[in-house]
Amino acid sequence: MPHRQDRLIQWLLNSLELQTTLFHMGQYCGSWQASTSGLARAGFHVLLHGDCWLHLPQRGHRQALQAGDAVFFLRDVPHLLSPHADATVAVQAPKVPMATLDTCVPCSTALACGFFEFRAPLNHLFLSSFPDYVIVSHQSETLQEIKPLFDLMLAEAQRSPHPDAPSPLVTRLVDLMFFYVVRHLCRQQEVSAGLWAVLARPEFAQLLEAIVRQPEHDWTVEAMADLTCMSRTRFFKRFSETVGTSPSHFLAQIRMKLATQHIAQGMPLSRAAQSVGYQSEAAFSRAFKKITGHLPGSLRRNPRVMAKGTLEQENGTFAHCPPMQPS
Repeated sequence: MPHRQDRLIQWLLNSLELQTTLFHMGQYCGSWQASTSGLARAGFHVLLHGDCWLHLPQRGHRQALQAGDAVFFLRDVPHLLSPHADATVAVQAPKVPMATLDTCVPCSTALACGFFEFRAPLNHLFLSSFPDYVIVSHQSETLQEIKPLFDLMLAEAQRSPHPDAPSPLVTRLVDLMFFYVVRHLCRQQEVSAGLWAVLARPEFAQLLEAIVRQPEHDWTVEAMADLTCMSRTRFFKRFSETVGTSPSHFLAQIRMKLATQHIAQGMPLSRAAQSVGYQSEAAFSRAFKKITGHLPGSLRRNPRVMAKGTLEQENGTFAHCPPMQPS
């Protein structure tokens, strides 16, 4: 992947302002079920030891999981993990407390489970076109970068095996694992639209980098077409098909994302407006509200006002993601 695209991926990942919370870590034996769904939060499960089944009852889907596999839910998808392959039996299995992790116990399943929170305002710009969930298989030839992270996670879990006192390093390792997954999705063009899809097209990645570097520039459609060496008509058609929105709307989204970062850092609204190409604070406020649903002043009073709930409000329903299968 060209260096330009890698730089943009890192910028986008950093913009997510991911916070991971480890909900519980330990192991189950016998008949059990576990889930992080129902709390309107993104979540994850990392299988540290043993095996189990992932069930998605509303979708009629199940997936066998083994040690080294991980499931990342970008949205609150109804699901459960259980040792039972039969969905009916799995749903009826008891919800029992986790026991202290001990990989020597036969027929046990050890898990690290928790939640993601994307604290950045306008996180829906980054995540709206992502799949509902991603299953990462340890058998896959892709994403081998996360294998050392899994080994470190298991080692940390064994150092502090009690469910009530997990190592805080586990959450940092999950963060890194998730970032590798996101980068993989982008590189493999498994994100069909939006900001991340732009990165799969070198000509559009170049444009995104230029906009991020000079958001105050007069980015007319003609100027964007010139940068990509296309006619205005061809550029507009190809860009809209790739991103799922018009170039002008995409430009406004990027500008408002950058503006929110400036405002959160204490920049006056007038300067934030000028930094992203608006000479009038009133025009900037109108554009900001159109994109975010809030006035920029509300962000100053409460930086997290747009970080919650915007994803569902903006997009409604989402497409299902097929699991990553071994290559």
